[in-house]
Amino acid sequence: MDLIFLGTGAAWGLPELNCDCMICREMRRSGERRQRPAFLLSGKTNILVDCGPDIASQLSRHQINRLDAVLITHEHGDHYMGLDELFSYKRTRAKGEFDPIELYITQKSWEVVRDRFGYLVELGVIKVQAIEPGNAYAFGEFTFIPFKTNHGPFARGSVGFIIETRPRGSGGARLVYTSDFEDLPDSHPDLIHPDYLIIQSFWLHEPLENRPHHMSFQRALQYIELWQPRLETFLVHMGDGEMVPGDPANRMAKKYKPADPLRDPKSGEPYPIPLNQEQWQKTIDQISADHHLPFKITVAYDDLRVQI
Repeated sequence: MDLIFLGTGAAWGLPELNCDCMICREMRRSGERRQRPAFLLSGKTNILVDCGPDIASQLSRHQINRLDAVLITHEHGDHYMGLDELFSYKRTRAKGEFDPIELYITQKSWEVVRDRFGYLVELGVIKVQAIEPGNAYAFGEFTFIPFKTNHGPFARGSVGFIIETRPRGSGGARLVYTSDFEDLPDSHPDLIHPDYLIIQSFWLHEPLENRPHHMSFQRALQYIELWQPRLETFLVHMGDGEMVPGDPANRMAKKYKPADPLRDPKSGEPYPIPLNQEQWQKTIDQISADHHLPFKITVAYDDLRVQI
């Protein structure tokens, strides 16, 4: 089974439109991009997790000719605004040969999403399955459990997912995806010791004021150490909101001051803000070595494909 990272950026993608900060400039210079967050689990069954505005190009790049189910984490546009693109899977099938794509979503999230995309149910493109945090659901070779996450007052339906391939004892695996979050109101025993963890890392350092209710790598370390993933942790949802020393763009509204940044234990200096993929991975590797972390941590990038 393949885990395909379709997009690993934040809500506006990177480099961001109309932005000349040092992060976006460096990404343009190096030809890098991070589209809106989504990933695909592809085996006998194809399950898409989140469906943002870039989904058509993301699925096209990987020639995905069938989707069986979609899991939506919450009601922010970068996670569901591409749902209309799924109509193509019905339009290109012979009449009578298309089964609606199962859409798993919490009721609170669907109340928002329905206002824009409810017609997809009426036209037989999707079939909505309301989910509740803590309950287990089965689809194809997968079982999954949504767990409640806190992503602020404008994402009241927000959940992460514990996804397990069946049967785990004969080559299956358990994957935890946090999606966007600031903290967890509750825990779940299956969050401990997953085989794979996909966790948000919007900033390297925790900001002084966390207005968008996101997770920094600095705080994500607490969850990595708590959950102790067995095989690999992947960082996603990178942003460009950190202040890079000497950057005139630090006065932009999207830039955040760090609270108490992660520091090199030898020099006492804060770890530098990564500007591109290579710098992100180098910084994470250095932090892991300096702090003796016994976990493999990979900075995911768009189109990364991993066999699980």
